[in-house]
Amino acid sequence: MNANVVDQIYRNQSRQVFATLVRLLGDFDLAEEVMHEAFAAAIQKWPEQGTPANPVAWLVSTARFKAVDNIRRRRRLSDLQPELARRVSEIEEANDSIAEQDIKDDRLRLIFTCCHPAIDPQVQVPLTLREVCGLTTEEIARAFLVPPSTLAQRIVRGKSKIRNAKIPFSIPSLADLPERLDSVLSVIYLVFNEGYSASSGDSLTRVDLSDEAIRLARLLMDLLPQPEVAGLLALMLLHESRRTARTDSQGDIVLLEDQDRRLWDQTLIAEGKDLIERSLLTRRIGVYTIQAAISAVHADAKSANETDWEQIVALYDVLLKAAPSPIVKLNRAVAVAMRDGVEVGLAIIDELMERGQITDYHLAHSARGELLRRLGRTDDALQSFEQALSLAKLQPERRFLRKKLDALRANL
Repeated sequence: MNANVVDQIYRNQSRQVFATLVRLLGDFDLAEEVMHEAFAAAIQKWPEQGTPANPVAWLVSTARFKAVDNIRRRRRLSDLQPELARRVSEIEEANDSIAEQDIKDDRLRLIFTCCHPAIDPQVQVPLTLREVCGLTTEEIARAFLVPPSTLAQRIVRGKSKIRNAKIPFSIPSLADLPERLDSVLSVIYLVFNEGYSASSGDSLTRVDLSDEAIRLARLLMDLLPQPEVAGLLALMLLHESRRTARTDSQGDIVLLEDQDRRLWDQTLIAEGKDLIERSLLTRRIGVYTIQAAISAVHADAKSANETDWEQIVALYDVLLKAAPSPIVKLNRAVAVAMRDGVEVGLAIIDELMERGQITDYHLAHSARGELLRRLGRTDDALQSFEQALSLAKLQPERRFLRKKLDALRANL
């Protein structure tokens, strides 16, 4: 056993350990502190003692006792306020044999805690992404298009609200589930998106995050089999089915139209389409189900040329009515370009640009550059791709854009 084992467990399961500790300790900051102390202890002890049969339970147990030590160090036990004394007593009395299922459910419990209606809706999702899923403040800030300092303040405010209002760390009753569902679904989808297409770094994907999002959606489906839960799970499964085909052997991006569709996971596609049908039968159709239906149309096409763009544009029209946003409008514009011609799609994108709605979005400039390239407007295409490159953070995307630029310049 070496440090690599601990590193792997930290990458894949540290937020699971953290969620359990938050439930046991009732304190975000203390849980974070003792979690790292427990991992440090693992680095020291596991090479000599061997990796425990249940590493997560070992880490939780070790961290829990370190929490007791930390609280005692801060003030002698006899001088503790009643609330702190109660906490120490509860921690000491906690059962060492923690049920595996309890630990697995703790992340879902913590998501529902962070999405409690008493917490500002602007705070719920970023707080959960940071504390439950371990995304950095910078990654979350990029997703919400706000400065990192603003996001940091929101997260601190959310943790204070949970502590001061004594919001319970539990999955709410069935009667209370629906009012938190929208925020919970948003969190799970944002986690998946960060895993499916990372906002920065050297790799296009982060499998640990997308896998965790799908696992959480399955847990949620068991708890609350609502149409939109099914729609979200379907959407993620259909996207996930294309993972292997999205990059080449060098880790470079392969666009949807160029992907080897034989690599698509037909089992995930079949499950996703079944979930969509079940959701549609309820006639309570939401935004995730509509997006999943768009993905299903792509999955049905045996080749890019056989894609039913008419149906995709129609679905985007429905999606725009349900949840209008600049990104949906951009995606619809690309579909319109495929259905009605490049000039028509480009005009829609240019109108969005003029409104200032997508000027800082690198994929908008990349899409515009591609349409300009197809029209033979090389100089304008170069300008759009250069702007996209200046905004892109992910290395595979930057390599993709550089290749586009090099190819255009070679044809000048």
